[in-house]
Amino acid sequence: MVTANQSIETAEPTNIIIFGATGDLTKRKLIPALVRMIDCGLVHEDSRIIGIIRSQSHDEWLQLIRDGLNEYSPRVALDNDKWQVFASRMKSVRGDLSEQKTYDDIGAALEVLGEKKNAMFYCAIPPAWYGRVATGLSNSGLISEQEGYRRLVIEKPFGMDLASAHALNLELLSVCNEKQIYRIDHYLGKESVQNLLVYRFANSIMEPLWNRNYIDSVQISAAETIGIEYRAGYYEKSGALRDMIQSHLMQVMTLVAMEPPVEFTADAVRDEKMKVLRAIHRFEADDVDKLTVAAQYAAGAIGEEAVPAYVREEGVSPDSSTETFAAVRFEIDNWRWEGVPFILWSGKRMQKKVSEVIIRFRKPPFNLFDSHASVPHANSLVFRLQPDGGVALKLNAKKPGLTTDNEPLVMRAPYANDEEGVADAYEVLMHDVLIGDETLFSRSDEVEESWALVEPILQVWKKRVSVDRYRSGTWEVPDMDTLCDDCVGGWHLPN
Repeated sequence: MVTANQSIETAEPTNIIIFGATGDLTKRKLIPALVRMIDCGLVHEDSRIIGIIRSQSHDEWLQLIRDGLNEYSPRVALDNDKWQVFASRMKSVRGDLSEQKTYDDIGAALEVLGEKKNAMFYCAIPPAWYGRVATGLSNSGLISEQEGYRRLVIEKPFGMDLASAHALNLELLSVCNEKQIYRIDHYLGKESVQNLLVYRFANSIMEPLWNRNYIDSVQISAAETIGIEYRAGYYEKSGALRDMIQSHLMQVMTLVAMEPPVEFTADAVRDEKMKVLRAIHRFEADDVDKLTVAAQYAAGAIGEEAVPAYVREEGVSPDSSTETFAAVRFEIDNWRWEGVPFILWSGKRMQKKVSEVIIRFRKPPFNLFDSHASVPHANSLVFRLQPDGGVALKLNAKKPGLTTDNEPLVMRAPYANDEEGVADAYEVLMHDVLIGDETLFSRSDEVEESWALVEPILQVWKKRVSVDRYRSGTWEVPDMDTLCDDCVGGWHLPN
């Protein structure tokens, strides 16, 4: 949320069109975010929300939205008076996305707001429909910006491999220009992720240490306690590598590894991110077994609750080899990072839900206390992305007493004392779309480069007939210790 002492750029009044207006993403994320955004001024009060629905009446859709607010976001649920004001800003268009008439009807529903017909088209729909929607909008003249800006928001996954991502880019760019396309990655909307840039480039003490001379390794993690929930259809085709590493974690890696941009503009930041992606060492087929880990959760327990194996989840094939845990060890071939491994990993049904960036520093060149004291722990700088975003610095300190034995000392600085004051990722990103700030959105070249990097891994993994298992609710993942065995401190387990 925006506080009173923060200045924000006011967005122009806009027609906010949501494709998939009855879906889970709309109910769980988009509408709650829009309620908060209107309340704190991130959305102009004259804006309109237009839902594209297929079979419901307008009143049925409104009730569905209100029920969703009450169920998924009770803290932003509205009383009757506030709901009536919010509902007055909402319109609906009934139609089939495969029929051109639907897009003509959308055009007729757009309102002149502040002398313009600005429009943000949000695709909260399956990826197979992205190209069709863009073409339909174009055929109805809705991509043209003669009457106001027109911006198309695309959710992940943006393709399932390099070929499909390239084909989708070609399809979208045949009717839109690059500046109209906002490929959204909600991970980059997290304030703690954005804060990485501030920690790096607003603090002079960081830069002298931020290189191969002082840093031994970087680990970027996203551990979840949940399973696949209701997403078996998607997850069986995706797996952890596509779902988390190719998109979210590789984006975070570029923020950690990039050079300072010449200015804080969208193209300057994204140019530096692209340089990181281009410098990453390309995998050969023979590298995959040595530099990656794939595993799948078996039965176990999360807390006191027994949970089934992945292959026992509803909608999953009993002989599935889809990975629910994936790790990749990247090397960046440039002056700053040569020889520093970047280990990215993500897993479901882990012991704890936590996402972190761990900067491990090299050991001191000489241990003065080695002969008569305990061996010092590795120094680490930990950026906690979620939950409880913040930064922690792990140092060695003398234990109280008569010896020089040491123990780790952790200095913690929370990102925010009040989590209520931290904006939701969708609030940040939708506001950026409304004001035309592309900094946190991927360009077409970024998307294709990241797919090109994982393509050799996908090619090897798709030939497997089985996958290693790990017990749910543990950190017992086969081969992770081996993958990190030459890193100071080994595999970092969240605590």
